[in-house]
Amino acid sequence: MVVNLGILISALGTTLGAVPALLLSNVTHRIKDNLLAYSAGIMVAASTYGLIPSTLKLSNMIVLVIGILLGTTTLTLLEISLPHLDIDHSVHANQKTNPLLLIAAMAIHNIPEGMSVGISYASHLEDFGSLVSFSIGIQNIPEGFLVCLFLITNQIPKVQALLYTVFTAGIELVSSFIGLQLNNQLDIIPYGLAFAAGSMLFVVYKELIPESHGDGNERSATFSFVIGLLTMIFITEVSG
Repeated sequence: MVVNLGILISALGTTLGAVPALLLSNVTHRIKDNLLAYSAGIMVAASTYGLIPSTLKLSNMIVLVIGILLGTTTLTLLEISLPHLDIDHSVHANQKTNPLLLIAAMAIHNIPEGMSVGISYASHLEDFGSLVSFSIGIQNIPEGFLVCLFLITNQIPKVQALLYTVFTAGIELVSSFIGLQLNNQLDIIPYGLAFAAGSMLFVVYKELIPESHGDGNERSATFSFVIGLLTMIFITEVSG
């Protein structure tokens, strides 16, 4: 029951973040960039302060390297093979955007995020599943906000934009339960944790950091990244 609730709360972060976007007609690039950077900081801390140490605790450096490389390689192949769109802040690019491409891009992001939540609960490490689900849920809030707002600014009706965003949350929910099924294959769990870390680091470096530095807000975005990092470390320490 606790596991299912944790998985549900993690996925609901995306939907929760989308709701404020329905009330706003315009958000500055600075706010968007800072939200992206804050999310990036949380994901880096969750990977390096949670997933990676737990992988080493359950296995060894070889498993960590293999898992991280598999995660980054898989995300690279998914990005190449599936319809994908890097969020471009320019006005002209927004006018040409196909919202279905954005949904496909978010699906790429949410699959490893969901897997990391499910695998973390499957590992049976004390409080680790709750920590990872909470961290993913926190970073899903600004992510859901930005996705929904991006769709609305591209002339997508608000209700439809919300449904699209909820759909991406559903993908993460399904991925979480898939990861949870690995509880009977404990040898795979360290690889899964490292895979999730590699996937999240890929998303941070390939997507979030470049997008948060695209409008001349590098300094404030950098501080937002650090604050996000410290937030996740603080949560980890308090939870521990």
